[in-house]
Amino acid sequence: MPAASPDRADRIDYPHSAAFFAIHLACFAAFFTGVTMRAALLGIALYVLRIFAIGAGYHRYFAHRAFRTSRAFQFVLGFLAQTSAQRGVLWWASHHRRHHKHSDTELDVHSPILRSFLYAHVCWILVPRNEATDIENVRDLARFKELVWLDRHPHIAAAVLAFATWLIAGPPGLVVGFCWSTVAVWHATFSINSLGHLLGRRRYVTGDHSRNNWLLALITMGEGWHNNHHAYQASVRQGFRWWEYDFTYYILRALSWCRLVWDLHAPPQAVVNREQRLGRVVIDRAARQLALSFPINAIASQTLEALSRAPGWAEVKSRALSARLQAETFWSEFDLPQVPSLEEVRAYARARLAHTPSLDEIAVRARERLLELVYSRLVETAASGAAA
Repeated sequence: MPAASPDRADRIDYPHSAAFFAIHLACFAAFFTGVTMRAALLGIALYVLRIFAIGAGYHRYFAHRAFRTSRAFQFVLGFLAQTSAQRGVLWWASHHRRHHKHSDTELDVHSPILRSFLYAHVCWILVPRNEATDIENVRDLARFKELVWLDRHPHIAAAVLAFATWLIAGPPGLVVGFCWSTVAVWHATFSINSLGHLLGRRRYVTGDHSRNNWLLALITMGEGWHNNHHAYQASVRQGFRWWEYDFTYYILRALSWCRLVWDLHAPPQAVVNREQRLGRVVIDRAARQLALSFPINAIASQTLEALSRAPGWAEVKSRALSARLQAETFWSEFDLPQVPSLEEVRAYARARLAHTPSLDEIAVRARERLLELVYSRLVETAASGAAA
């Protein structure tokens, strides 16, 4: 069977996603059931409980192992997180680890930079190719049979909670207490994947578009300090500054006093103060982003115009089109003012990036990447001109 095209692979499986849309529609049943005080308070309590369970459980514990706990409380965190109906604990952790490994690159499962906002916000979770759990990515979790059981039965926890809300507050409890809070939890969580890479400030160079957003931090109990998190993923505290409220962290601190959790990992002071040098992967990603932000087509057009008047261009052009000339060799033969110098790239990097001791390395790599991109456009333009 031939492989599906990218467009077809990203189509929503509507029959399989029926429950997701049904819970959204069920919210309108409040016109018939009414909204009671008990149901409203129940909905607020369940929103807070499940946002905490997702942030502390799915995210900081299962995906990043930012603290330690007992096997029993680990199961409790997993069960509570799965009452949010965001699939299984292994599935969630596996996809999130993949997101960090490939953040805002072609292999990221939910980048609003490379795909649409809507796809990054919700559609990615509804397409068939993202349904599988990559067990190799969560071998540390898959050794626990109870977590594997939870992952294989991802809807049981949510179904138990839905039934409990009906018992507690009747039909309004099911509609308002469960459905309203479930939809609110979904979109609050999804907003970190979408808005968390589009709106806010970038204090740290992370090689992606993650941002700190105070409003998202408020509605997700601390998850909105997303740029902080991408700067040091193993931290249990995502609000690095004293004024960056992180209610999930505060609750985990309280639980540590009760010895339910322990070994809460804190970010090194060098990371918080932006004094630690960046790793090679982050430097390469940041350099790629910086290079792509230049007007490459305009630079290539101006360069080609200058080259057309240079002696020996015809012979160089012939070598380039026959793939006998590499970018490095080409730029060793030509030094053109149309292409930004290393000093200009450094100044450009200082103006666009947060402070980092690795800025010079980023600038050097960005210029190398920029030269590669411009050369590639030159060859494409020259080839199209020769074909014409």
